[in-house]
This record gives sequence, structure tokens and C-alpha cells, in this order.
Amino acid sequence: MFAKGMRAFGDGYVSILLPAYLLALGFGPFEVGALASAALFGSAALTAATGSLAHRAGMGALLVAAAVLMVLTGIGLASLSDYWPLLLVAAVGTVNPSGGDVSLFRPLEEASLADAAPATERTTLFSRYHLIGALAGAAGAQFSALPVLLGPALAAEPLPAMRAMFALYAVLGVAVLLLYRPMLRLAAAAPRPAGGLGPSRRNVVRLAALFSIDAFAGGFIVQSILALWLFQAFDLSLAAAATLFLCINALNALSLALAPAVARRFGLINTMVFTHLPSSMLLIGAALAPTLWLAVTFLLLRALLSQMDVPTRSAFVMAVVTPPERPAAASLTMVPRSLAAAASPAVAGYLLALTAFGWPLIVCGALKIAYDLALLASFRRVQLPDERTHE
Repeated sequence: MFAKGMRAFGDGYVSILLPAYLLALGFGPFEVGALASAALFGSAALTAATGSLAHRAGMGALLVAAAVLMVLTGIGLASLSDYWPLLLVAAVGTVNPSGGDVSLFRPLEEASLADAAPATERTTLFSRYHLIGALAGAAGAQFSALPVLLGPALAAEPLPAMRAMFALYAVLGVAVLLLYRPMLRLAAAAPRPAGGLGPSRRNVVRLAALFSIDAFAGGFIVQSILALWLFQAFDLSLAAAATLFLCINALNALSLALAPAVARRFGLINTMVFTHLPSSMLLIGAALAPTLWLAVTFLLLRALLSQMDVPTRSAFVMAVVTPPERPAAASLTMVPRSLAAAASPAVAGYLLALTAFGWPLIVCGALKIAYDLALLASFRRVQLPDERTHE
């Protein structure tokens, strides 16, 4: 949980700082979107490798390797200014443009958490896991304003200050590495999971296909792209954007905290769908808003609903597979999501290069509504173990 919080804090400020950094270097919206796509494609490839290697190398060893990669990513971002080297770092590193967790860490951590809790407590445990990430991400989002706030007082130029914050990301990676090192000894004594999918393959494939639609839609509004839209459409400053994303992430955290109670009352699928639908409508409303304050209002209301499906989705995936299948299921439902999400930021960047109008938000909202309806139609009759008492 501590490692999750540190990673989320770093992701929270890097996802906002990165587009501002690229714009300050002279690159345009399309380059920002392309780099975000490269980062998501790279995460998908690493997550796929994670799913196939978990039963051989062990989850502890893979988490340590991921932490080393996080350190190298921070060093690369801090030391490079040319676009193509930065693009390469994004593709092979742990850069997370979304603000949420789409990295290779997540399937490993989720499989470990699922094994640590009975079915009746799994949604609550996942809610706490994602809640820590959301709160830390909110703090990270506010932290992204540091170059603007302290620059004049310290007579520091913005670019060196931004690079120093990327170096801090590497330091956070070192801290994560130290937290994961004890897992190497624990993993050495534990039996390896069998690996692969068995009787649950059909459900996992269906979920992966549906989650891909949701992720492709979400790629249009990853945090870097949403920040870019606010910069372009409303001339929002970096400091104001940092405060806004602090509020958004704080409301996301509240959404995550409420998810177990809502899921206990209405069930996992109903919670996923009937909180997601209005949040997508609010996103479309933000795109159509004529003023900044109205757009911000819609985005904040959306944040209060949009994350209730995150712990419930994780719990649902873990509930419809057998325990030996969990690492593979977590990975194989995330890989198509990451691949699908990787394609859309470049498209969103291209749209924003043509016009500052919120087309990426509209496309995202429409696709997410289609996903919600398809998910409800496909899985509303699926009975889960202990769902009456599922938390």
C-alpha cells in the first residue's frame, strides 16, 4: 500500500508536468499526444510480459524489476530534452500519462491483494488500495505547481525546476524498490502460481474486450490530455491546473471510498454501470460548457462518480476466475486495456492541434456510454460467489 501511494504521487505530478514540459520545449499538442500513446503502448507490452512471467520469476522479483525501471525512467526524463529520446523513455519506462494506474505494477499488486483477502472483503480491500492511490495522486497533482510557485522566489528557471521534479520521480522509485525487496525472500519460500487461464478463459476474454472499449475511450482524456485541453481551451495556468486536479483526485478518492458500500447494496455490475453512465454524460457536458467555471463544475461532479467502477471492476475480475488464474487474468484484462488506451491520446492530440474544442471529451463520453450498456447486457446475469455479502 505504501508503494502504491509513492507511485501514485509520482504519477500525479508527472502526468500534469509532462505536457507543460513538452510545450515549454517547443513541442505541440500532437507530440504530447504521441508521447502519451507511446507510454501506454509500452505499459501494455510490459504488462503482457508480466502476466506470462509471473508464474516463473515470481511476483516479488517482477515488482523489484519494475521499481528499477521506475528509477531509470525518472533519470531519463530529468536528463533528456530532445523529443525522440523522451519518446523512447516513455515507451520503455513507467511514464503514466493517465494519472490512474496503468502500469505493470498493477496486475502484480492486484493478484497479491486478491490472494490476501476472502471474497466478502475483496472489494473493500481494492477500494483501500485505489483510495490510497487517488489521495496520493491528488497530492502529486498539487505538487506539479511547484516550479511555478517556487520559481520566482528562488530565481529558478521553469525547465531546470521541472527536470528536478523528474529526478525526484527516480528517488521515489528507489523508495518503492526498498519496499518491495523483502518480497523477494517471501516469494522464494512461496509456491509459484500455476499460470495461464483455464475454466475462466471465456469470461476473461469477454471482459478484456469490453474493458478495451472503456480504455480506448479513457485514452482521449488521460490526465495529460485533459490538462492540455484546459491549457488550450481556457488558457489555464499550470498552478490553476494543479489545484483543479488536486480537487478532481480528491473527489476520485471519495468515489473510491464509497464504492464498497454501493457495491454491497446494488452489486458489482450495477455499481460499475450506473455510476459510470452519469459520469460520461457529465464529461460531454464539460466539453460543451461555454465557460471555464461551468466546465470545471462538470469535471468535479464527474470525479465524484467516475471511480466507483475501479475497485468493483478489480473485484469482479478476481471473483469470476479461480485463484490460480488470478495473475494471468489481471494481466490479460489489463493488456488489451493498455493497448486500446494507447491509440487514443495521439488522436486526441491531433484533434486538439486542429481545434481547442473538446472533441476528445465528447468522443470519450459517447464510447464509455456504449461500453456501460454492453457490459450490463453481457454480465448482468452472472452470479458471483458470496455476492449477497460482497464488500
